[in-house]
Amino acid sequence: MMELVYGLITGILFGFFLQKGRVLRYDKQIAALCLQDMTIVKFMLSHIAVAMVGVYLLYDLGLVKLSLKPTILGGVILGGLLFGLGWGLLGYCPGTSLGALGEGRWDAVWGIGGMLAGAGLYAEAYPYLKNTVLTWGNFGKITLPQVLGINHWPVITLFLLVTALLFLWLEKRGL
Repeated sequence: MMELVYGLITGILFGFFLQKGRVLRYDKQIAALCLQDMTIVKFMLSHIAVAMVGVYLLYDLGLVKLSLKPTILGGVILGGLLFGLGWGLLGYCPGTSLGALGEGRWDAVWGIGGMLAGAGLYAEAYPYLKNTVLTWGNFGKITLPQVLGINHWPVITLFLLVTALLFLWLEKRGL
């Protein structure tokens, strides 16, 4: 039960930060897709960096276990294409469409309807997909540190360094 409460609290906090970071705005979404405003990219990368450090710190302390999903290129490529198509057509990604609706932007209802329809179609197509697309390029449950044969902290440190340098470069260019 407490896991659900923690999930609710972190979901509310994430929504609050989405709103405060102004990334729920349609103009910010489109500017990101056109590579004119990197606010959303910086927002996402900063959250990934914090989560990466937090999760692996908790993992190293033995407080959590990782639950890896298998890396299946067919599903990732097809899902990424559908995600990108939806984001480009609507101007919202799934999380921001829910936040935009919460701010009273009714155009987000189309995206939410599309997500629900897509989930239903996926559920219906799953028996076919599990024997086709979801077998293409199945690398199993792997991580980049496992592929490289090293501890996860050098990979995390490199990611943090590259992210910081990217932020500096984007800020210099006013993006």
